[in-house]
Amino acid sequence: MTVDASNALLRWYVVDKRPLPWRAQGEEKPDPYLVWLSEIMLQQTTVAAVRPYFEKFAGRWPTVEALAAAEEAEVMAAWAGLGYYARARNLVACARAVAAAGGAFPDSEAELLKLPGIGRYTAAAIASIAFGRRAVVVDANVERVVSRLFAVKQPLPGAREHIYALANSITPAERCGDFAQAMMDLGATLCTPRSPSCGICPLAYCCAARMEGDPASYPLKAAKRLRPQRQGSAYWLEHDSHVLLERRPASGMLGGMLGLPTGPWAETAEAGEGAPASADWQEAGSVSHVFTHFALTIRLFCAQAPRKHEDAIWWPVERLPEAGLPTLFTKLADRAAEWQGRA
Repeated sequence: MTVDASNALLRWYVVDKRPLPWRAQGEEKPDPYLVWLSEIMLQQTTVAAVRPYFEKFAGRWPTVEALAAAEEAEVMAAWAGLGYYARARNLVACARAVAAAGGAFPDSEAELLKLPGIGRYTAAAIASIAFGRRAVVVDANVERVVSRLFAVKQPLPGAREHIYALANSITPAERCGDFAQAMMDLGATLCTPRSPSCGICPLAYCCAARMEGDPASYPLKAAKRLRPQRQGSAYWLEHDSHVLLERRPASGMLGGMLGLPTGPWAETAEAGEGAPASADWQEAGSVSHVFTHFALTIRLFCAQAPRKHEDAIWWPVERLPEAGLPTLFTKLADRAAEWQGRA
């Protein structure tokens, strides 16, 4: 891509950039805290899903010091439903590390990479957008734009380093933060996975994939592997309109989150394995949920407890939405309500 093409993209961005709540407006400078918060939230998630979470977090914890002082359980509960919960744990750890160092985020990729939860993409995005450093910012949208601009013939994921090098070759020294955001916006709004809007794209004239006649075929992708299937059991134990919850271990799937008691998740699992108490368990159906690396089918068992167990978390059923349950357990709670005739 030529310098003129970079200028064309930046001119387009000035007029057509998305109005996102974490972006600086007018002449104001970007807030590194808000840039960091948004980038962590946006990992493997859509802007539409992130927007309400970002606004809630920024309102509740407006500074890195405020977030650093928050209880991890509160942050995890506020994060519930956004997925990839290790990000929330790293969010707290990173905020505390920055606050302990004086409250200012470092402005270089190398120093940002030392912080919890910050990888190559996130470090580049923060350095570029928040501090104006020249950095190569490649997310899924930029990956798609670059693969089409150069008609990259190598399929993903193997092509990622080549695409990174190509992105490096077109990243300007000036206005690199705007350039990074313009590339992301272009991929999100015009250079979309299907039916790209080439007719109004500012880079259409230099796009190799468009010249070939089939830009939607890029990026090329290797054949998908079958996602492993796992099974398990979950337990709804109720007493006096309160349901038994447990806090999951800090490490592992849904770590640190509140949820229903469960048995192990494995390729094969015995029904009723891992029940939290002896009770007249009744099967209430099952729900399916897809994680990044496997798909889970989990059977739900319901029972009434004659008394509350000591040192356990008993949550009022009518206030269950306040518990910040991950999506999997929200599905199970809905299934229990349907089975019991509450829904």
